Amino acid sequence: MLKWLIRLFIFGLFLGFCAIAGVFVLYQQVKPELPDVSELKDIRLETPMRIFSQDGELISQYGEQRRTPIAIEDMPPMLIDAVLATEDARFYEHPGIDVIGISRAAVVWFTTGEKRQGASTITQQVARNFFLTREKTITRKIKEIFLAMHIESLLSKDEILALYLNKIALGHRSHGVGAAAQVYYGKEVADLTLAEVAMIAGLPQGPSVLNPISNPTRAAERRAVVLGRMLDTGKISRAQYNEAMAVPVAARYHGAEITLSAPYIAEMAHQFALSMFGEDAYTQGLKVYTTVQSEEQQAGTQALVDGLLAYDLRHGYRGATEQLWQGTAWSNEQITEHLASLPSYWPLEPAVVTAVAARSATVQVKNKGELTLAWDGLKWARPYIADNRQGHALRQAKDAVAVGDLIWVRPQGEQWMLAQLPEINGALAALDPNNGAITSLVGGFNFTLNKFNRAQQAERQMGSNIKPFIYSAALDNGFSLASMVNDAPINHWDPGTGKSWRPRNSPNVYDGPMRVREALARSKNVVSIRLLQGTGIPIALQRLNDLGFDTANIPATDSLALGSPSATPLQMATGYAAFANGGKKVTPFVVQRIEDSNGIILYEAEPMVTQVISEETSFLISEALNSAIWGGTSRGRHWNGTGWRAGKALNRQDIAGKTGTTNESRDAWFSGFTPDRVASAWVGFDDFGRPLGRTAYNANLDGNQVAGGEFGASTALPIWIGYMKAALAQFPERDRPMPSGLYTATIDPNTGLKTTGKGITEYFVPGTEPKYYSRPETSQSFGGTSVTDDLF
Repeated sequence: MLKWLIRLFIFGLFLGFCAIAGVFVLYQQVKPELPDVSELKDIRLETPMRIFSQDGELISQYGEQRRTPIAIEDMPPMLIDAVLATEDARFYEHPGIDVIGISRAAVVWFTTGEKRQGASTITQQVARNFFLTREKTITRKIKEIFLAMHIESLLSKDEILALYLNKIALGHRSHGVGAAAQVYYGKEVADLTLAEVAMIAGLPQGPSVLNPISNPTRAAERRAVVLGRMLDTGKISRAQYNEAMAVPVAARYHGAEITLSAPYIAEMAHQFALSMFGEDAYTQGLKVYTTVQSEEQQAGTQALVDGLLAYDLRHGYRGATEQLWQGTAWSNEQITEHLASLPSYWPLEPAVVTAVAARSATVQVKNKGELTLAWDGLKWARPYIADNRQGHALRQAKDAVAVGDLIWVRPQGEQWMLAQLPEINGALAALDPNNGAITSLVGGFNFTLNKFNRAQQAERQMGSNIKPFIYSAALDNGFSLASMVNDAPINHWDPGTGKSWRPRNSPNVYDGPMRVREALARSKNVVSIRLLQGTGIPIALQRLNDLGFDTANIPATDSLALGSPSATPLQMATGYAAFANGGKKVTPFVVQRIEDSNGIILYEAEPMVTQVISEETSFLISEALNSAIWGGTSRGRHWNGTGWRAGKALNRQDIAGKTGTTNESRDAWFSGFTPDRVASAWVGFDDFGRPLGRTAYNANLDGNQVAGGEFGASTALPIWIGYMKAALAQFPERDRPMPSGLYTATIDPNTGLKTTGKGITEYFVPGTEPKYYSRPETSQSFGGTSVTDDLF
């Protein structure tokens, strides 16, 4: 017997030696094909690029994979227990491979011929996920085993587990438990309940078919398996098990947790990062910090949306989007299902009219349930006939809506009102004039509805917004703010066309000789033309070129003075910045800095600032544009500038600005600034040929109805004011210091000449001051027509 035991022992040693030799031979055969796993020591998990505001609010996220890496010490123990109980209960004991599991897989293969995957350990899954394919072959399995053992020799158990928990695919593009918690539950990992933890822990075996969004039934079954294993391993009590099993499956898809809506800014920053880092920008976990501050961006968005909806309100109601039924009404369930399939365009929500009373309507609103539209929210809806014409005022609710109408509604204070998607559009661009940092930018009514960035890409005729540039060239060439220019009709015969060119003021009112300051503040067209003629078109074009405008294709004609060239709102704001900052051209930029996933700065903006206008000329134009806000005195009476509404609304002495309206009111502008902010607002139709029109009334919710037209002062200026109210709240009012190259003199406001009597103070570059004194008999009104507010 002893003899046989000895022989058996020797045979066992022989088999063991053969096994070791076999493993060695296998290792030598696959060794050349094994990847270098030492790179796991410095692994960089693919994480998406995120775009932030200057103050850290998340604007957007770009990248195919959703991943939020989490350190192992920040993982809740309950989650680790759930994963280990389900995937690898002996993880902290084995050397990287589970011999029993491998033996079981081998037996199955020998007995059935089926290549089923054995019980892979977490370490083996890390090896497969980082270095191997998921094909079920013996060769791949051998490589996986050797890699797992090598990984165990390089990394600690906690490091391996952290890699696994942050790498594993968990469905709906989420990779790692941090992303899965956000995608399925909109939570941080630390905030997950036991039922939610068990759901996520059950996903690795089949993320596409076991997730609670795609297949709630199978997901619930898998969750039960995870909870059962946690119970069997003593990680949870019977009471915890019963409570978690009773929780309904209630997951839904959660996108990136956007905390600031700035999609046009996000896309600009996205394109910038892509130009720097290429496709790697989507996987390196870049953190892109923009120049916008969240409160200013929100104010810009709100101001533009409010302005466009206000325009739409003034032009009448175009009717319901669709009539959903006639006859048998839909059930609440049908309505709810239909509304759920429709998009929302903030602040507009789709709704269905379910009942109409004399002066109210009952509507079912997407995600809001049943609401009432009171008369105050309906009475604005005169029928739209044309941009210049609306129908009669409503007498009752049925004049506007009917049961079954699919309509749009929006909140108005604590109430809701009838609305519609505006056909008009617009843009706002705002900068810090001292360095060019974009502080707010909105490229249209709604990015989802139309992704065209009008603030950056829509080149529209400047209209009277061009005049400060024309005037600045004139001030550099012999004119002063006190120079007298005749505000009288022009009749210029063009022998080439055989026609006369008769440019007009808007309104068609002329006041005779007036000072340059007043002419700019009141936007006198014919004065602008005479200044251009006195300065020379080449000089004016050079001024535009110096400020960054493309002058290559601008016709060298007198129409230049009326704003025939085109520019984007961002270009316009950039041009006006030179009047706010002392004559410097800035280059607008939207990305402040870019950091990698570890917070190391990879890029930081370096503002580009160049002196292109003298400080003195910049100051003089700012002064004239301040008069466009606050007005002045001449001919024995006070006159208002075209931007007087800004002074009334903001009540600050340091604001300056200029309205602009093009031919037939196709474009409406307002551009203005303080020493700390410059902004340009534009409103118009994407259809270039469609005028803004006139309204038979200005429809206000307070019931006031006043005849009016659509001009820069009435259409674009309110948007500028809405933004500036919020932007300037952080900046105290401050005076612009007079440059040392200027001096002051007292002049007669009626003649622009010096006076020894009562007069006004004006600024002059030495050599441009009036050489004569006004005589008492000329210090009178020049006659002319009454002073009228100019809206052009």
